[in-house]
Amino acid sequence: MQYLGHRNIKNTLVYIQIEEALFKHENEDFICKIASTVDKAKKLIEAGYEYVCDFDSQKMFRKRP
Repeated sequence: MQYLGHRNIKNTLVYIQIEEALFKHENEDFICKIASTVDKAKKLIEAGYEYVCDFDSQKMFRKRP
């Protein structure tokens, strides 16, 4: 409620119900890959992976199976 800036809990509950309706069947599994070079990162992005974060000077990517 605070994060969304709502003053009334009913507004927040609407967002929760929408989220549950849209994503209740969505799988939480991902295929994860790490890119240590720009060329490897480019290939992952072209293959449909999304950038997640940097870790130990490498870029982490993920996509749904």
